[in-house]
Amino acid sequence: MQSQFFFVDKAILMAYLLAVILFGAYFRKKSNTASGFMIANGRLPSWAVGLSIVGTFVSSITFLAYPGQAYNFNWDVFIFSLTLPVAALVASLYFIPLYRTRVRVSAYEYLEQRFGSWARIYGSLSFMLGSLARIGMILFLISLVLHNLTGWSYAAIIVMAGIGVTAYTVVGGIEAVIWTDVIQVIILLSGAVVSIIILLLDMPGGPGQVFAVAAQAHKFSLGTWDLDLVRPTVWVVILYGIMENLRNFGVDQNYVQRYQTTRSTREAARSVWTAAIAYIPISALFLFIGTALFAYYTVHSGQLPPELQGRLMGDKIYPHFIVTRFPPGLRGVLIAAIFAAAMSSIDSSLNCVSSLTLLDFYKKYINKQAGEKTAIKMLRIFTVAWGILGTLAGLAMIQVKTALETGWQLAGIAGGGVIGLFLLGLGLKRVRPWQAVVAVVVSILSIVWATFARDLSEPWSFLECTWHTRMIGVIGTVTLLVVGLALALIPLPRSKRSKNAG
Repeated sequence: MQSQFFFVDKAILMAYLLAVILFGAYFRKKSNTASGFMIANGRLPSWAVGLSIVGTFVSSITFLAYPGQAYNFNWDVFIFSLTLPVAALVASLYFIPLYRTRVRVSAYEYLEQRFGSWARIYGSLSFMLGSLARIGMILFLISLVLHNLTGWSYAAIIVMAGIGVTAYTVVGGIEAVIWTDVIQVIILLSGAVVSIIILLLDMPGGPGQVFAVAAQAHKFSLGTWDLDLVRPTVWVVILYGIMENLRNFGVDQNYVQRYQTTRSTREAARSVWTAAIAYIPISALFLFIGTALFAYYTVHSGQLPPELQGRLMGDKIYPHFIVTRFPPGLRGVLIAAIFAAAMSSIDSSLNCVSSLTLLDFYKKYINKQAGEKTAIKMLRIFTVAWGILGTLAGLAMIQVKTALETGWQLAGIAGGGVIGLFLLGLGLKRVRPWQAVVAVVVSILSIVWATFARDLSEPWSFLECTWHTRMIGVIGTVTLLVVGLALALIPLPRSKRSKNAG
């Protein structure tokens, strides 16, 4: 398919990449302090921060994996989007005021205040591992598109994209990240709208044929409402969505750090609601692309090559459509939109993991007296280092089958217990540090069990976890809360009660 990637497409893509890097360089002077690099000195408007949060949500996981999910299955993941207002309400009432008054940059500073330094390390490391998985998944999805377009290897594309996004993040800091996200959200939404227009106009029976074909195949279904946690039922998605979005808006450093870039607690809350409300129709837009692709290739079955006609090939269908149906020039714009989707998530993760590395580890345990020049130097070094690690993670994910399911599973494994620890600290004041340690250990064991105890043979089949993989994070969170609550209910010895009362 390399011959279909014309010079104008390459020129548009390269011009976009260069423009983004130069745009990041524009903010270099504003990011020459640690505070400027990490939180833009708290001077950004809420609407821009809100769109930046949307950009983090609408990564290439949404741009490519949501259409893939709708093509392969149905609209069950839309339930995930509908749980966002619940998380936004909890975040605006409890988490944002907490962060604006109790911590500087790192969300996990609160865990240290509540339970001790071990909790801060646990929360920070969980976020870092989850970020690596997310960066790798996004870079892999980018490689799917450009591989089909250019014939370049997946590895070469992942390395190129990793270098590009690391370059402007290391130069411009969080302010470059946020303003670049604003532009990129506009570009990627424009690309999605153009895709739908082309799909609808290309149906021989008119736009209505998309709905007729899709409805006949139950592609608009939200899934089954059976009380079943083994299959991907609506209840599984609801439970996963509430827990994951609470983790996102409540304890994920990508969002917490953005709250600190606004001028006030009220503006931070407004940015969360901007993102939560906007993402619902946006996710529907990308799911509809997948549904329309299913209808299109049902009618035009001869246009789909044999290697894409098997099951679970949805992640590769949209790139194939872009290659074969978009005209030169417009194709380049859409590829730039997909790059925009990827960059608007990766840049944030790189900035945040670098900030955590500086605050939660370097300045706390290695160089406590680090000055301003040392801090900004180390922030840029850490950004490059994490960019390299994220690129390596992308190379390791080339063999995955379904991007959305894999991404959700990795997120649940990495951060399943963190939101539980925050909720434990906020909701149960009598929980002691040692009780929290026990709860976290049991939670991690439950996550390990739910992840690896699959398809066990005799005599170990009784240990098998049969619940759906989306439940991994839910299992870890609920386990932590239940164990923490049970331990908190244990009455203290009379001597300790007297001491605590005093």
